[in-house]
Amino acid sequence: MVRVGFRMVLDAQSDMTVVGEAADGAEAVGLAGKLYPDVVLMDIRMPRMDGLAATRQIIDADLATRVLVLTTFDLDEYVHAALRAGAAGFLLKDAGPAELLAGIRAVSSGDAVVAPSATRRLLERFLPKDSEAAAPTDPKLIETLSDREREVLTLVGQGLTNAEIAGTLFLAETTVKTHIGHILTKLGLRDRVQMVITAYDAGLVRPGR
Repeated sequence: MVRVGFRMVLDAQSDMTVVGEAADGAEAVGLAGKLYPDVVLMDIRMPRMDGLAATRQIIDADLATRVLVLTTFDLDEYVHAALRAGAAGFLLKDAGPAELLAGIRAVSSGDAVVAPSATRRLLERFLPKDSEAAAPTDPKLIETLSDREREVLTLVGQGLTNAEIAGTLFLAETTVKTHIGHILTKLGLRDRVQMVITAYDAGLVRPGR
């Protein structure tokens, strides 16, 4: 029923086509390898193979497919690990059609879809539970950042938007975007989600701060 509802919303868009549906993670991996979708909407809890394992396999297959995780947030303890595995972000399952469509379009264009404040709450809750998972960047690379870039990375990790960072540091928002671009390049990160994870891994941000 949920998939039918999503499909109706997505197929009604002039710039979207649903090319496949999967009942579990194993089927999703198989279809992704055959259909090469631009975006996969991935559930977390599924039979046979969960969304975490499926996300890892799709990303590792280097299909140029972006994975957007759908979560109930309070229950899905694997979302943080899914982000580490390469998911482009997450949306709540009760997100409205407008939010869902905007998220898919953003992910398709290469952006990460996560509300910064939600990212912080997620990491604060679940980071200790999978602290042995591979970090998205070598901690030593943090030393290559300038003082200003470290400040920006810290504020991103705290859940601030670009506009809020600009106000905090008395910078133009375009300057903040430039700093974020430099951080992504220097640390070899994919998107804002990995910036937040890196800020926690590097100790720039700690739970509750």
